[in-house]
Amino acid sequence: MREFDGDSRGFGGERERGPRRRPKSLPANQVVDYKDAEFLKKFVTEQGRMQPRRITGANAMQQRQIKRAIRRARVIGLLP
Repeated sequence: MREFDGDSRGFGGERERGPRRRPKSLPANQVVDYKDAEFLKKFVTEQGRMQPRRITGANAMQQRQIKRAIRRARVIGLLP
């Protein structure tokens, strides 16, 4: 078992490697359309869940637009 040295919080994690970053998938001025199912599939996992902002790289306003578009696309049957 490893000894705790007191400098870091726990044994490993973000402090040793740094946070995981993904490239921005949306330009700042792009409008999210609920009818574009291929575009929205980038923001949905294989199980059909919406991916969080820290994974998609979207800002808060873009994430809200993505959320609304995915929900609308689900209602009309474009997404699972």
